[in-house]
Amino acid sequence: MIATAGPAVTTATLTGSVQTVASDGLLLFGGALILIAAVGLLRLPDSYNRVNAVTKGACLGLVCLLLGALVRMPSLLTVLTVAVAVVLQLLTLPISGYAVGRACYRTGAPLAAVTHTDELGDRVRNPPAPGAPADPGTGTDSEAGTDSEAGTGSGADAAPDPDAEGEPRDRGAGA
Repeated sequence: MIATAGPAVTTATLTGSVQTVASDGLLLFGGALILIAAVGLLRLPDSYNRVNAVTKGACLGLVCLLLGALVRMPSLLTVLTVAVAVVLQLLTLPISGYAVGRACYRTGAPLAAVTHTDELGDRVRNPPAPGAPADPGTGTDSEAGTDSEAGTGSGADAAPDPDAEGEPRDRGAGA
């Protein structure tokens, strides 16, 4: 009789283990990204950095979790569900992070002391005159698609009215 050293390794067993390792890796990586985003939310110095960390970490972490679930349970329904979820996640979360960051800036949330420049500060405090180009060096409006020349914009991108809201808050570290 011929003795065998152990159970025979079949192609199905090998494929199943590779599939399990790949899905576990994606699930762990996605979970780690979300955990790092949570740590960033607690440890970063100002709201702008926190929004950035959470937006990127949650978006990429959830995509990895969804792909890990797809690798673990491959079927047509899972592919369609994950594809829709990933596309919606990649389209909506960065836009919402931008909106939250913009709301922080407009309400006067202070910048951290390590932030060296406030590129919007002059623009908010001294907005260009109506009809004047936003970038005097080039003679063109730097924001394509705005109606700043005609003065017919919706007001969503307009600088705050100093008479209505008072002076913009100082965004320095001491505020």
